[in-house]
Amino acid sequence: MTEQTNRPVPNPCVGVCALDENDLCIACQRSGIEIAEWGVYSDEEKREVWRKIHLREQGVLKE
Repeated sequence: MTEQTNRPVPNPCVGVCALDENDLCIACQRSGIEIAEWGVYSDEEKREVWRKIHLREQGVLKE
């Protein structure tokens, strides 16, 4: 295992929950479902959400 997979995956929440018209939080860039399901996601699923967040921030991923 790498060091990254040994550490807990941090929650991207910054304490400002407001969904836009595309159901994405304007602060953390997660979808409403990703926010609601975060607590039951595996570390692998959480890392995938982080990957999507980065793509959304770059404007690459539009949902």
